[in-house]
Amino acid sequence: EVHLVESGGGLVQAGGSLRLSCAASGFTFGDYAMGWFRQAPLKEREGVAAIHNSGASTYYLDSVKGRFTISSDNAQNTVYLQMNNLKPEDTGVYYCVAVSRPMKTLIKLTDRAWFFAPWGQGTQVTVSS
Repeated sequence: EVHLVESGGGLVQAGGSLRLSCAASGFTFGDYAMGWFRQAPLKEREGVAAIHNSGASTYYLDSVKGRFTISSDNAQNTVYLQMNNLKPEDTGVYYCVAVSRPMKTLIKLTDRAWFFAPWGQGTQVTVSS
């Protein structure tokens, strides 16, 4: 079964950086699209970034473009989210999500399929001003 473990969250000042990791197991890594979603207090989860593990296609939430980078390391079966120039509005619990995409196509961050797919336990990111 799909198993996802997020790590790397923490407390950082505005303008700082964090790198989140999602260690994946229990599935064929290259057949999946993976994404990072976040949930701030009193808000619904929103898609931050997505990648298909078979290629370089990526999608980003407009507000994080130029600041965040999602990447996939097939040797480690791990997906990363490098977050630079963090802002207080980036605060939230960040979740890793895996969607089976054997046809190697990446779905958009707004696709409902993400919410029916396996999620990790989340890692807290707090950005202070």
